[in-house]
Amino acid sequence: MSRSIEELWTLLREAHRMPYGAAQIALIEQVVRHADALGERELGYEARILATTAYTYGGEVAKSFVTFSWCLSDFDRDPAPFHARSRHTLYWHFKYMVSALTKFPEVPLARTYAVLDDMERRYREGGHSLQAVHKHRYVVARHVGLEDEADALYERWNTTPRDNLSDCAGCDPSSQVTYLSSRGRDEDAVALAEPVLAGRLTCNEQPQTILRGLMVPYLRTGRLEQAADAHRRSYRLMRGNLADLWDIGDHVAFCARTGNEHRGLEILQRHVDWLERAPSPAAGMNFAASSALLLRRLVALGHGDTIVHRREKGDIAAAALAEELAAHATGLALRFDARNGTTTQSRQIEQEISAEPYDVVLPLSPSTRRRPEPRPKPQAGAKVTLVDVPADADADALLDLAEEHENEDRDDAADAILAIYDARHGRAESGPGQAEPHAMREARRAMLLGGQRWRADDREGTAEAWGRAIDLFIEAGSEIDASVARGRLGVSLALAGRPDEGRALVEPDTAYQQEHGDARRRAAAWSRLSLVELVQDRPAEANEAHDRAEQAAAETGDARLAAFYLARRASNRAAAGRIEEALAAATEARAYFLEHGPAARLADASVLFGQLTQNPEAAVTAFGEVLAAIDPEGALTARLGRGRALVQLDRAAEAVDDLVEAVALCTEQDLDEGGAFVRQELADAYRQAGRIVEAAEVGEEALAAFERLGHDEAADNTRFLLAGLYRELGDSAGSLALYETLVDRLGDNLAGRGQIRENGGDLLFRLDRDAEAAEWFGAGAEDLRVAGDPLGELRLLRRRLMALHWADDVAAAEETFELAERRHAGLPADAAGQPDTIWERAMLGFEMSRLLLARGRAAEAVPYVTDAPERLRRIGARSEAEQVATMHGEALLRSGRPQEAEDLLWPILGEMAQDAPSRQVAARVLADALEARGADEQAARLRRTEGVEEE
Repeated sequence: MSRSIEELWTLLREAHRMPYGAAQIALIEQVVRHADALGERELGYEARILATTAYTYGGEVAKSFVTFSWCLSDFDRDPAPFHARSRHTLYWHFKYMVSALTKFPEVPLARTYAVLDDMERRYREGGHSLQAVHKHRYVVARHVGLEDEADALYERWNTTPRDNLSDCAGCDPSSQVTYLSSRGRDEDAVALAEPVLAGRLTCNEQPQTILRGLMVPYLRTGRLEQAADAHRRSYRLMRGNLADLWDIGDHVAFCARTGNEHRGLEILQRHVDWLERAPSPAAGMNFAASSALLLRRLVALGHGDTIVHRREKGDIAAAALAEELAAHATGLALRFDARNGTTTQSRQIEQEISAEPYDVVLPLSPSTRRRPEPRPKPQAGAKVTLVDVPADADADALLDLAEEHENEDRDDAADAILAIYDARHGRAESGPGQAEPHAMREARRAMLLGGQRWRADDREGTAEAWGRAIDLFIEAGSEIDASVARGRLGVSLALAGRPDEGRALVEPDTAYQQEHGDARRRAAAWSRLSLVELVQDRPAEANEAHDRAEQAAAETGDARLAAFYLARRASNRAAAGRIEEALAAATEARAYFLEHGPAARLADASVLFGQLTQNPEAAVTAFGEVLAAIDPEGALTARLGRGRALVQLDRAAEAVDDLVEAVALCTEQDLDEGGAFVRQELADAYRQAGRIVEAAEVGEEALAAFERLGHDEAADNTRFLLAGLYRELGDSAGSLALYETLVDRLGDNLAGRGQIRENGGDLLFRLDRDAEAAEWFGAGAEDLRVAGDPLGELRLLRRRLMALHWADDVAAAEETFELAERRHAGLPADAAGQPDTIWERAMLGFEMSRLLLARGRAAEAVPYVTDAPERLRRIGARSEAEQVATMHGEALLRSGRPQEAEDLLWPILGEMAQDAPSRQVAARVLADALEARGADEQAARLRRTEGVEEE
């Protein structure tokens, strides 16, 4: 063959390795054109055989009719040996044709039946089972609405023996699941599919197709988690494939009927432009009908004015698009019915568009709360007992009781008493026309009202109440109480972002209380000043003030008050970086409130303890105490803390629920930035729990948020996480695209860019794209050299050499080896003697020796591995030492030195463990060496002993 024909065959082989899509199709069509121009019949035939598959799975189904017909005609007209080699593939393509012909209303139904008859004839003549024929007659019967005939054909299909022309072990059950689900036999569908999913599915259509078929059976049988998982896993595998537009429509409908209209809209928005190039009219019809269902749901929920963006046809409101798509789907259905002579398609499309939601709301986003937040359970020691209030208690007695309960953190009791007070004596904010209350009593009520509003996080109401209390206390002649009210107002102002105004009120109160107040008032005043110091980022001064507060509190002899100040001490010490003191204080405070309550104080102390302790088990317990003690809206810190501690304990699966709740709380509290970072943590927890699909989905949510917020570093970290997740999911193209993006973005971060290039090179190497892998490894090595990571550079040079070996670029490999040797020689003595460096240099020689051996240059290979095994043994790399020594023996043998090979390998084999990875290789080389010097019987005995087969 001429060189140009060789190049065309190479291009065709390259096309075989490419993923389905426009790029593969373009390459195959190029081969077809050149093959026809050169008159290369075999090449043209093989290219069209591949093109038929490429068109089917690449979203250009109509073109497959032409290539299939050409191949069939060529096969029948003048059979050649190459036809026989491709007979199975050609016969397999009949199945593609039957399915595809039903999806184009312009193709007469008689043509489909003719192809079916031809398929059956050829299968019979070839001695094949008719199992696949029965299946595809069933497909046609269902399409035209002959349900009785479809039922009969279903039975024939499933009772006829399978053979190598039957659909794969995933696709046959997928069709069966669809049938069973349509007949309401959901339990049968699940039972049929689960063994299939438990096996290994390698077909292009699986497992995404069978999972798509299982979404509704799972849902209707109460398997809600499996239904959500089936949707997520299936859609992820389909979302990049135009050929899957029909099934993507099913996902849109599933979202519409499970309370996930927002997610459905995201899917519709991603694929709406595909409708203009739908792989078939049937696929476009199904997608349009499902989308119309979703959009009508949005209209019903009051979101009909939501804008859907379209590249070619312009933006449009959801309500208008719903009717446009409904008309599109209905029009196509009428065309199919006219072709088929039935009303089946119109009826099915109408049912799809008007389908009602299922009677369950199923959260499909893995960052959405799966269950209602449970109400907090009472904590031991934290139960509040409301006091009995005498019926004849006067106003002052009620206020005394309320203040007593507030001072002792019994807020519920204080609120209950104040409700009685207000009912009997009027509220603090008495309006015009009411009797003017006693000033002192009204002032006390205003102070208590401020406390209520403080606890409700009503800053404006708090300031108003305490400001009024100041005026009333002055009117009543109580300067000491007015000073306390000023101090409290000052703290509220400082915490509201007005620290200077707050200090102007707090400092005079502190001085006043030292001169006039009792121990409790002095302690409270110093504590307020400590809070202001913290707000103004003066931790040393805050701790000094707090120490004065504790000294005053100690004079009261009140253990509860002492515990309260211990918790404050923990917070102050932590702010100053005095972590051991902070932890000790939090531990002591927590112990008190665990025994005595109240719940709110226990929550504060346990949060501090959980944040400070280095023991994740203890943190899990502490944050659990918080969650049992407080209202859900205050649980964000505890959810995050417990989730992180569980991840530290390698209990990521348990951490997921806490982090999901944390995301929900961030959403409820409009914490967009915090929510993005929590999503990032949730994605990593899903990854560690082995739930890769959920990890990828949440990672994508986090990335979108970081991009929107302009957090470039966090976005890049998330891209790196996603690249690894995509790789685990088999989405190599997506993974590589993210690595390429990161390489472009990490211009100044050479160390990070070198790591990214190593990861990308590794991915390319595993995809057998060895030349590209070598380029990535080489560029990464240079990045790491400039970044000052010589060991990293040496590692990537070794990996580049390995990739170049498989890319058959010997000259570049030799240059890389020489460069790596110069880098090793240039290392300082202490670095060269490090175990990692010794390992890299030895394995570099191993790779060079392997390259030379593979090209028949055995004598040249010997020096590269002569001393390496001993160097590896000295650093404890026993397995690698055995591997390299075995290659040394093989190089000696192939270079005509069998005795030396034997002398080298006998001791090594004796030292190897029975399950050592290199043992069989070493035994084979040794047996070959024995045979090379005529010791055939000894070689045979060694082969039997070691279980080595002769090559």
